[in-house]
Amino acid sequence: MVQMPAVNTPQFSWVLSRLPEKAQPVPPIYQPEVAARAVVFAAEHPRRREYWVGASTVGTLLANAVVPGLLDRYLARTGFASQQTGEDRDQDQPANLWEPADGTGGRDFGAHGAFDGRSHARSPQQWVAHRYPQVAAALAGTLAVGAAALVGRRR
Repeated sequence: MVQMPAVNTPQFSWVLSRLPEKAQPVPPIYQPEVAARAVVFAAEHPRRREYWVGASTVGTLLANAVVPGLLDRYLARTGFASQQTGEDRDQDQPANLWEPADGTGGRDFGAHGAFDGRSHARSPQQWVAHRYPQVAAALAGTLAVGAAALVGRRR
């Protein structure tokens, strides 16, 4: 299973919404290619049970495991506002709930949505996850060298 953060797709421009402002993915927002790379990596490396993509996903899952009540209170205070852009919603915007909301003449808008300027094209956490054994070995080596230096100073 791949756990992902919000992805910049066209559906947010067409979502049927009752929110008072334009809908948006909850930030941080990632480009669709970040999600695609995660899915491909997971398919090519099926031995791991799950993959987490994006630091926000890691933070959310860890916080939910350690202090779930605190995370629930935080989301109760910020969740509603974080799903909106702060701009007025167009009352006549197309909705893709019952029929495609592509452009005139059937134009397909592709994979990217209206949030390209605010979306991350890369995920440092994903880079680490793809190189987990090497990063873990490097971290263990660094800790060992640091511990040896600390023990050497005390003598």
